[in-house]
Amino acid sequence: MNVVVCVKQIPDPAAPQSLNPGTNTLDRSGKLIMDDSDNYGVEMALQLASGEGDEVTLVSMAPGGETSGLRTGLAMGAAKAILISDDALAGSDALGTARVLAAAIARANPDLVVMATESSDGYTGTLPVQVAELMGLPSVTFAKAIAVDGSSVKVERQTEAGYDEVICPLPALVTVTAGVVEPRYPSFKGIMAAKSKPVDNVTVADLGIDASQVGAAGAGQEITDVSDAEARGAGEIVVDEGDGAERIVAFLEQLKVV
Repeated sequence: MNVVVCVKQIPDPAAPQSLNPGTNTLDRSGKLIMDDSDNYGVEMALQLASGEGDEVTLVSMAPGGETSGLRTGLAMGAAKAILISDDALAGSDALGTARVLAAAIARANPDLVVMATESSDGYTGTLPVQVAELMGLPSVTFAKAIAVDGSSVKVERQTEAGYDEVICPLPALVTVTAGVVEPRYPSFKGIMAAKSKPVDNVTVADLGIDASQVGAAGAGQEITDVSDAEARGAGEIVVDEGDGAERIVAFLEQLKVV
């Protein structure tokens, strides 16, 4: 079985972040790391593709030919990766990114595509279903458990009331939630082996995509202004003099909560 995992490479959240002047987009020019949420997808894929002849391929879109985050996934055990890196992709919105990822994933001819529910730097949550729609694949979101049985996949889909059991045919796209598995730590042997694993570098032209459909030129949205969040106020201390309950109710009514 061939499993593809989409891996997003993001600026280290622990480091100071900055925006590109003029576009107000996140500066991604430095070293990138694998999004923490994708650790779960890589681990799940490795557990599902554990048989003879099974293989895990990583797919990522990043500027500057950056592979640091991909190497982490390769060190965990993935066999190879596809990296889409092209200046024309700068400023892409979710749909433009989905077009690129869908075309790259198709090159790997997967039986199953695994993605995180959402990235920790974008939080749109729309990308996985867009990729599935563009590829004509059934999609199951918020998976807390995945099992492959022959030509179908069985998913325990997390809900507010518990989980639903969903079965759909392969190939399919499934998004996983944090905690679906316990990600392994790359071993020293895995880290050394990752350096020699193949990474296929492709451009927008290689994927046969019109450059006008991606990047800032193809984006359906624009960030016109960015402002600092308001500083949190000190709040109000209320001394209960027997009318505490009434004052709380009055405050909630002012907020139109009750």
